Amino acid sequence: MVIRFAGISGTLWSGAFREHPRNTRRPLLQRLFPAFPGGWPGFALLLLRAAVALAVLVQGRFYLGDRADTAQVTWLLGSLALAAGVLLLIGLLTPIAGTVVGIGGIGIGFSLLPSCTPNLFNSMLPVVFGAIMLLAIIFLGPGAFSVDARVFGRREIIIPPMSPSRK
Repeated sequence: MVIRFAGISGTLWSGAFREHPRNTRRPLLQRLFPAFPGGWPGFALLLLRAAVALAVLVQGRFYLGDRADTAQVTWLLGSLALAAGVLLLIGLLTPIAGTVVGIGGIGIGFSLLPSCTPNLFNSMLPVVFGAIMLLAIIFLGPGAFSVDARVFGRREIIIPPMSPSRK
């Protein structure tokens, strides 16, 4: 079917008027990073990430410095803790690093993973506080003051006006 309107003609295909199902699923990166709040909320998320990251970095240092236990598991746990702590501190892949830290903290708290001699997560109270802070970081997103916001943040696309010669 050809339609002519005001000197413009076009062809309509038979399926042009059918309702097509919309893709309502959000892309994977938007699901991983729900928001990048700036201002005071972003600063609060930065402080929350820094507090958790510093505790994890100290715990990783305790694992690597433990001379009594030289098993490879302690070296692996210490290396993972240091890597996840650095990722949380700079805000890179925050939900993934937070999940790794949360699983490790719960594993240490329930004695599923070996603990080192000085242990920050030696009782249930630090494990619960750490898990609550990690859930807040994972669910709220890394905030505007993070590498994630710079790499995966929303962008503003500015379309320049059409030049008079192209009209």
